[in-house]
Amino acid sequence: MTVIGTDRPGLVGRLSAVIVEHGGNWLESRMAHLGGQFAGILHIEIPPAEEQGLLSALRSLEPQGLSVSVQRDVAGAAPVSHNLATVEVIGHDRPGIVRQISQVLAQRRVNVEELTTGCESAAMSGEMLFRATAKVRIPDSCGLDLLRHELEQIGSDLMVDVAVRPAKAR
Repeated sequence: MTVIGTDRPGLVGRLSAVIVEHGGNWLESRMAHLGGQFAGILHIEIPPAEEQGLLSALRSLEPQGLSVSVQRDVAGAAPVSHNLATVEVIGHDRPGIVRQISQVLAQRRVNVEELTTGCESAAMSGEMLFRATAKVRIPDSCGLDLLRHELEQIGSDLMVDVAVRPAKAR
């Protein structure tokens, strides 16, 4: 499920209470505060008999300012490979960095599993720096060295530093 709403204390607590009240188990999640909004994606499991009750309870959170969208798990194809890598980008901020980097990833059928971006003031100059870190899954048809080469070329054109390395095992 995905959740979004104006950030305030207690949102995660209320959401978790609704899930537990319906026999649900919170398996994994990613949540963040961005621009005054709370956004999250959750993976839960719930007994089939409780599904309708949970959906109704989640709809009741909407008047409290929390929008919830639920998607059932669908058994999908196994990942093409297990080649995980980390891509880091840093450079002067300008429009189009994410678009150009993501185009290379898409052309090589690289799946972005996690992406964090942000802008910060550079220590010495005070100029805005763009920073991105992505965990990606590389198909066997691409390979780490090829991806590194192509992203470094784009980085040169964009005047940003790009680092691509195998992801650390969790």
